[in-house]
Amino acid sequence: MVKISIPHNLTFEEYLNYDDGTNRRYELVAGKLIEMPPASFLHSDIIDFIADCFKAIAIEYKLDIKVKGDVGVRTGINSSRIPDISVIDGEVWQSYQSYRRNSSAVIEDNLLLAVEVVSPGAEQIARDYIDKVAEYLDKGIPEYWIVDPIEQKITVMTLDRGNYLKAIFVEDEVIASATFPQLKITTRKFLTA
Repeated sequence: MVKISIPHNLTFEEYLNYDDGTNRRYELVAGKLIEMPPASFLHSDIIDFIADCFKAIAIEYKLDIKVKGDVGVRTGINSSRIPDISVIDGEVWQSYQSYRRNSSAVIEDNLLLAVEVVSPGAEQIARDYIDKVAEYLDKGIPEYWIVDPIEQKITVMTLDRGNYLKAIFVEDEVIASATFPQLKITTRKFLTA
């Protein structure tokens, strides 16, 4: 991950309109741009598999949600993250479509669920296990998954009275999700997508 040097810290509004003429993706952390490197093939496959599972459940159970992989969430005054998967209430998504159609896809309301797939490297691991846990908790995101192909586990954090309750799933354990109770897939299946 590369920190981009610009003359000053960006405001959230400047971030929404930031364009450096490339196709690079950036998160905004306390006003600083952090470049998000392209995913590995395994990382990409895991994201696609999880998103496909969520979308299939949404279709089967007629849930009014959007499952997105390229949408940010505002996590602070001058901070915005881009989860690997964002699950968004359908009405919230529609409200953004109507008045911000041509601006950056960043949700200022709460997501229903955020998923991060851990990438190798101490900085990336700390970002997903420490930084984003704190930011998503402060934001009030009800459910946060950390999918870790390195440690071969999935951590599901569920918001309960202002704190995250943490459940860790490994091998053939079926993931328990408050957002998707219909989900009946093992950790191993997610990690070998």
